Amino acid sequence: MEILDGKLVAQAVKEKLKKETEQRAKNGKKIPHLAAVLIGNNGASETYVASKVKSCSEIGFKSTLIRLSEDISESQLLNKLNELNEDFDVDGILVQLPLPKHISEEKIIETIFPSKDVDGFHPESVGRMVQGLPTFYPATPYGILLLLEHYKIETKGKHAVVIGRSNIVGRPISIMLSKNEYPGNCTVTVCHSHTPNLKEICLQADIIIAALGKPEFLKADMVKPGSVVVDVGITRIEDSTKKSGFTIKGDVDFQAVSPKCSYITPVPGGVGPMTIAALMMNTFKACLAKDLA
Repeated sequence: MEILDGKLVAQAVKEKLKKETEQRAKNGKKIPHLAAVLIGNNGASETYVASKVKSCSEIGFKSTLIRLSEDISESQLLNKLNELNEDFDVDGILVQLPLPKHISEEKIIETIFPSKDVDGFHPESVGRMVQGLPTFYPATPYGILLLLEHYKIETKGKHAVVIGRSNIVGRPISIMLSKNEYPGNCTVTVCHSHTPNLKEICLQADIIIAALGKPEFLKADMVKPGSVVVDVGITRIEDSTKKSGFTIKGDVDFQAVSPKCSYITPVPGGVGPMTIAALMMNTFKACLAKDLA
């Protein structure tokens, strides 16, 4: 069993981007600029955004963190996004989810210009992904592909089972793994809460992507020997023995499942760091596109 070390791979991605960004600066070219919009004071969102801003700093990107109050109106937020859309210096825009209930997530996502949609959530980005056209991939699935590629994991002809059908992970990773290139060319089965015989389906899988948000859902008796298991789950569980007051669990029962795997991601330290690395890749690509404009 080998650990798919997201921290290690993410650092390698960031080091590569840092060198390329330094070279751009030497050549007098534009430096990538990511604008992050954070609404309210959600603890998890604060942590995620801080990690993204820190990564920008490490690589040499510019970053702008825009903090807005929980009670901001939808129209005010849309106005702010339109300002960022029109700002040539801003290459990528991300709005940290979840949003307050009075704001339409759909409207916010659709307002961001596709050329700055580094989260890969805009309908145009998704449509281009489905058609196999150049676009921004959603950061978490893109991070998973970068991880598989780094470890040279064979995907061609493999049966990949995706547990979960969210627009953020499940659906896009199922499309990306089926595309006619590496990492891809998988036969993909998408499972969810209404899938009968889930255990039997998982036992047929060469690759399992667990992305349903249920702590330790995937058990050892659901995994065949030699499988590759990617755990996308990240749930905070109350734990009085920890200084933070909580422990983090993935969707996979790691202790029981890992001995059966050829490769497995840990939680934390697996997919999480790769999501941020992929976001940085998208931001760099958004900046490069302006060279050609």
